[in-house]
Amino acid sequence: MKYREFGKTGVKVSEIGFGGASISGEGRGYGFGGISEDDSIALLKEAFDRGINLFDTAPIYGFRTSEIRMGKAFKNMRDKVFLVSKCGIDWHENKRVDMNNSPEVTQKMLEQSLRDLQTEYIDLYMVHWPDERVDIRKTVEVLEKAQREQKIKYIGLCNTNESEIKLAKEVATIDAFQSEFCLTNQVARDNLFPFIGESAFMSWGTFDKGILTGRVTKGRKYDDDDCRKWASWWKEKDILEKLEKVDKLNEYLKDKDYSLINCALGFNLSFKNLSTALCGVRSSEQLDSLIKAYENLPSSSDIEQFREFFL
Repeated sequence: MKYREFGKTGVKVSEIGFGGASISGEGRGYGFGGISEDDSIALLKEAFDRGINLFDTAPIYGFRTSEIRMGKAFKNMRDKVFLVSKCGIDWHENKRVDMNNSPEVTQKMLEQSLRDLQTEYIDLYMVHWPDERVDIRKTVEVLEKAQREQKIKYIGLCNTNESEIKLAKEVATIDAFQSEFCLTNQVARDNLFPFIGESAFMSWGTFDKGILTGRVTKGRKYDDDDCRKWASWWKEKDILEKLEKVDKLNEYLKDKDYSLINCALGFNLSFKNLSTALCGVRSSEQLDSLIKAYENLPSSSDIEQFREFFL
């Protein structure tokens, strides 16, 4: 495993980061299928043993399930991992999701995450999504105070935009950004990269929720604990359009020594401003496939060819 500078923090993180939504499906919220707590903890430790040191999570991943499991996995090796969590996606008692970046909710979510992760500090704490009802400066004021209190080390923004970035920077240094970025969704290249400067960048959706691993196929059925079964953003029309492009790429790859996973991972890691590509795995077999793909990344000229299939 190779490591990259995490922006200007002085920290080095693994080029592959562990996406924590993958270990929380049965808790509902945002997750991708069931996995037991014991298997989750074993998988997290295996990922660490194979060189991954950045682990990304959020309260909405399994309604706290992901954070709780990471807390159990790393409580005795806290200084060896870089933990990322987020605030802003809260929920009511009936599990109805509430996007809320108010200072009160931000503080509440931070304190709960510290308890669930069994830690005195979170390495990177991020605002998960913009909230048009709340001035981002009010949210970041809470995080800047938490930073001074050493409850968090660094502050970040997820799924953000130019105007929110400018406002947030009035209050504190924004050390990292996170956005969906992959072969099938390259918009961050134009809409975000020009505004993040030398800060760290993390890609989520590196494999577009399975479309770029080959595990999503036409007509695939999903379990009840997989958010792709019911989420409003998982639209059949969009999926089919992407799968048509994937089919063309797979045809092209018949004469190449690369798989779809090689292509997707190689594309993201070809960007020097990317610090880590977040990838979700739910088994040792998937982790092994990921690491093997990482060890055989395509050339820059091939990557440019792959990119053309999705423009």
